[in-house]
Amino acid sequence: MLTHEKIEKNLGILIILTVLLVSVAGLVEIVPLFFQKSTTTPLNELVKPYDPLRLAGRDIYIREGCYNCHSQMIRPFRAETERYGHYSVAGEFVYDHPFQWGSKRTGPDLARVGGRYSDLWHRTHLLNPRDVVPESNMPAYYWLDRPLKDDYIEAKMTALTKVGVPYTAEEIAGAKKAIEGKTELEAVIAYLQGLGTALKQAR
Repeated sequence: MLTHEKIEKNLGILIILTVLLVSVAGLVEIVPLFFQKSTTTPLNELVKPYDPLRLAGRDIYIREGCYNCHSQMIRPFRAETERYGHYSVAGEFVYDHPFQWGSKRTGPDLARVGGRYSDLWHRTHLLNPRDVVPESNMPAYYWLDRPLKDDYIEAKMTALTKVGVPYTAEEIAGAKKAIEGKTELEAVIAYLQGLGTALKQAR
């Protein structure tokens, strides 16, 4: 019979039981989420898949490591909701793969930044943050002011359909044309301007 003392003294058994416990506990927490409507369906009709420009902007946001300093998850605490707005809801992010939730707050949370500032403000801020926020320690992303080239945009959208994003064949076929003549800066701004707007417009 396994006693507490035997488990502690036998490293192999201890590792197996620890892995088993963590696995079962993880499954108990995660599996129910796949069956909750609020986590698997869009919050409302305003939650739509990213158009090609916003999708390209999101990829640049990830490429540049913006998530290392900015979360997109407002927790349901008064201090956060008073500063950033309504707490984040899973139904807002059903088309995000991967979603950008987290708790890193070197910079402010961006979950509700859409529509808060003008495109010109975002442009100025990305090219030189200190022009609009003098105390900012964010680096300047001046190289984003260059032509947007995304030869794989159609392939990305096709791949996203495999995980449930409802892009139509027409949307995928027109993706390259939709981003033609745009800059990386415009793509990132388009992405940022859409963040959190579905819930804000619905309220």
